[in-house]
Amino acid sequence: MSGQEIFVIIIVALLLFGAEKLPDMARTLGKGMRDFKKATDDIRREIETSTSDFRRDINDVKDSITKDVTDVSENIQKDVNEFSNDIQKDINDVSTNIQKDINEVTDDIQKDVTEATDNLKKDVNEAADDKKDVNDVSDNYPYNYTD
Repeated sequence: MSGQEIFVIIIVALLLFGAEKLPDMARTLGKGMRDFKKATDDIRREIETSTSDFRRDINDVKDSITKDVTDVSENIQKDVNEFSNDIQKDINDVSTNIQKDINEVTDDIQKDVTEATDNLKKDVNEAADDKKDVNDVSDNYPYNYTD
């Protein structure tokens, strides 16, 4: 409300009730406002008192749920870490076994290649010796073919 509206209301109240009754009305109005404020404060205090137990219960439930969620999260993280470590161990074992098998196969192949090389050298030497023997025999027994 603006100042002009309040001024008009005061003038109308003076005209209607007179100057003698106006202070009594103001006192009564002030007392009514005090009682109203006191009643609203009492209601507010009562609501806060009655809801404090409810708030405490809600906070207890919230704390309990938070603790449970944290525990479950830690357990899940622990399980994931254990599972990951087990998988890594299995991978390392398989990798080691594969590397061992590869080394064995490589050694076997190298051994086979060495044996084959030795056998070829031996065969080449035997063939050379046989050729030498054939040449020696043909030198001793000359045979002429006639057509």
